[in-house]
Amino acid sequence: MSPDTSNIRSQPDQILVDIADYVVDREIQSALAYDTARYCLLDSLGCAMQALTYQACARLVGPIVPGATVQCGARIPGTGFQLDPVQAAFNIGTMIRWLDFNDTWLAAEWGHPSDNLGGILAVADWCSRNAVTEGKNPFLVRDVLTAMIKAYEIQGCLALENSFNKVGLDHVVLVKVASVAVVTHLLGGSRDQVIDALSQAWADGQALRTYRHAPNTGSRKSWAAGDATSRAVWLALITLRGEMGYPTVLTAKTWGFYDVLFKGKPFGFQRPVREWGSYVMENVLFKISFPAEFHSQTAVECAMKLHPCVRERIGDISKITIRTHEAAIRIIDKKGPLTNYADRDHCIQYIIAVPLIYGRLTAEDYEDAIATDPRIDELRDKMTCVEDPEFTRDYYNPQKRAITNGLEVEFKDGSRLNEIVVEYPIGHRLRRNEGIPLLEKKFRINLARRFPARQQRSILGLCLDQKKLETTPVNEFVDMFLV
Repeated sequence: MSPDTSNIRSQPDQILVDIADYVVDREIQSALAYDTARYCLLDSLGCAMQALTYQACARLVGPIVPGATVQCGARIPGTGFQLDPVQAAFNIGTMIRWLDFNDTWLAAEWGHPSDNLGGILAVADWCSRNAVTEGKNPFLVRDVLTAMIKAYEIQGCLALENSFNKVGLDHVVLVKVASVAVVTHLLGGSRDQVIDALSQAWADGQALRTYRHAPNTGSRKSWAAGDATSRAVWLALITLRGEMGYPTVLTAKTWGFYDVLFKGKPFGFQRPVREWGSYVMENVLFKISFPAEFHSQTAVECAMKLHPCVRERIGDISKITIRTHEAAIRIIDKKGPLTNYADRDHCIQYIIAVPLIYGRLTAEDYEDAIATDPRIDELRDKMTCVEDPEFTRDYYNPQKRAITNGLEVEFKDGSRLNEIVVEYPIGHRLRRNEGIPLLEKKFRINLARRFPARQQRSILGLCLDQKKLETTPVNEFVDMFLV
């Protein structure tokens, strides 16, 4: 041991304490937050039902050991599986995230707060089923919504000023941290146990972003969040068995998270944790129209507006300029061959080319059958991304949180179309009135993929009634989604 190193155990890092206090003590009183959380819940489950229509996702669903089941285990919506809460969290989280169609949060770090629902719903359902067998009260759906609001706030507020991607770490670290805090509390953990569980999440070796970027883009990005939220459940459960925590996991000199993985820089915050409430839930971004990486959503809207003007002139296009923000260039500006679905849905050029040609962008458009259309790569080769500093400033502005993209098309004869610019995607809070009816339509379509008409009507009748849904026992709610 170095003579400068002390073995005296310090008090827990303040951020661990503050997050635990927020989870355990903070009352959420925002009606808007609960209403938005309801839409996040139904949209996430709708995304999960759609994902089950894809064999690549369906083959990962179920017990890790074929045939295994758990008495009073958590049920997996859209299936007949009954699993332990860790594997159930992986299943639900993976299904929600698979098609990159669930809600989104963009800041210095980006991510998908509904990824936390995998752990939250699995734990709440498992606890509820066991409570019922013991003659105790189950959790209500309002408890799930409360946990969602708090998980969104933890993940989103950590993301506002702290870029994990810039040090090569994947944003699912924040899913693990947010999930472990709220599920430890759901499981009956004390404030100190929440602190210990949080320290375990930060002590984990964190996922690399390499599976999201060339040359390694692959399907792990579709189950990474399921892995993170299920790991959170596992860490919560061992903490409740008495496993110790690590008080200075973030700040310990040389060996703490900051020094090892964050270039020695402590986390920064726009607002102190004591002021956290439900800001993230109230401002979350819904993916409504297009299953595409969120930085490209407005670009797709631009392409859809241009489609009627270019569909008969695709071969005459000489150049397409994409005026965008820095984050989009860093994440989804991609040249060269695209080898799989995961590669394509994170390429802004591909995401724009399809609606220019076809006038649509669906999950199926990332499959090989469409990707082999030679016009797509021909258009991609003609596209150039250019950062607009004002777009970047508006992206980080907490009063705007714009995700602006502009498209300009030029033709071989020297003519060009007026640039189309869209500042806010349809899932943005500033377009909620326009977006919510379409979000409900998306949910209806996804229910119809999995359930007969009568079951669809029952689910819709409950999910569209805020008061009735909030007072429904979680186990009864999940049972409505079984096949």
